[in-house]
This record gives sequence, C-alpha cells and structure tokens, in this order.
Amino acid sequence: MSFFRPKYITFDCYGTLIRFHMSDMAREFYGDRLSPAQMDAFCKDFSSYRFDEVLGNWKPYRDVIGNALARTCKKYGLEYLESQGEAIYNAVPTWGPHEDVPAGLAKTAKEIPLVILSNAMNCQIHDNVALLGAPFHAVYTAESAQAYKPRLQAFEYMIDQLGCDPKDIMHVSSSFRYDQNSATDLRIGTRVFVGRGHEPSNPFYRDVEIPHIGCLPALVGL
Repeated sequence: MSFFRPKYITFDCYGTLIRFHMSDMAREFYGDRLSPAQMDAFCKDFSSYRFDEVLGNWKPYRDVIGNALARTCKKYGLEYLESQGEAIYNAVPTWGPHEDVPAGLAKTAKEIPLVILSNAMNCQIHDNVALLGAPFHAVYTAESAQAYKPRLQAFEYMIDQLGCDPKDIMHVSSSFRYDQNSATDLRIGTRVFVGRGHEPSNPFYRDVEIPHIGCLPALVGL
C-alpha cells in the first residue's frame, strides 16, 4: 500500500475521535413519546438542524444545540424545554473516545504532530482531548475561528495558525458534509475518511477510507 507522510495530521473530534451521544440523549428525553420509527427520524432531523445552525455567523455552541433541538421538537409537536438543550450541552465535555482511538493516536503522535479542528467551545474541548490518550500539537475550535465547519473560514484559520500549505496536511474525519467536502475544496493534501457509519462513503471526497483510528499508523508507514 502507499504511505502518506504529512507535516501535520488534523482531525475532526466529535464523532471521529469522541463517541457522540446527541442521539442517545434525545432518545432519553423523547423516546417515550414517539414510536421507534419516529424517534429514528427525530434523531436524523436533530442532526440536520444542528448542521443548518452552524452554516451562518458564529454563535455559541449552546445556542446551536438549543436552537436545533427546539426546531426538531416543533416539527414533531413536542414541548421543548431549555433545560434539555442545556443538559446536552453540559454533557459534551464528559464524552470519551471510541475504543480504537487512544492506541492509534498514541502510536502516530510519536512521529507526526496531531492537530484537532473542532466545532466546539474553548471551555468544552480540552476535557474531551484529555481523554484521548495522546499528545496534540494544537487544538483549534470554532469559537477561536469564529466559524463552524464546514465553512472554509474554520479550516483557513487552522491552516493559518499552523503556517503550512494545505497540501502538507492529512485531514481525518468521519463526516463528508462537515469536513471532507471542505478539505477537498481547499486542496488539503490527503483526506482520510473514517467509516463510523454516520454517513455513506463517497470516493470523490476522500483519498482513503479506514474503518477506525487503529488503522491510521499504517497509512503513514508506522
């Protein structure tokens, strides 16, 4: 197989490295009021509204979650309580990594600097990063960039901070619509898609696909 040796490996955090529990918490709140099929659709719509909320001007992530959950509840005729959105927001820093993440990251970090670009607040992300089991060269957030992914402004902020050419980066994500499409537009050197099952694969927007982070060291010849 071909090896890629980038100057930096950059990562999406939530979903790719950290196990995301948005749908789990939504099911706790509304599962007793919706049928199983309706609950599945509710979770998909909650995800879509979160995506819609990050496409405009930057706002605190608390508002992204609250607005998206309120819009989803409205669609299903459910009462929305601000305490529910607040509970999800407060839970985010407690979420830990997928099982495959710590070992794969730790081995890779010995040779190549690791970087995170996350749709997070500065006060959230470092608690999650501390659970990943590997050192990171830098951690950048939407709050610092004043833009959420998939906006190019978020990626440009990271690239400017790193002081490198996009072609020197390998970007790793489990989402095409948040990460890989933008990485393609900016001509990031290598795009790695992690098949977590969130989205179907799309060969146009990735150079290589791996099933989990444990496969990452092999991509860089480790």
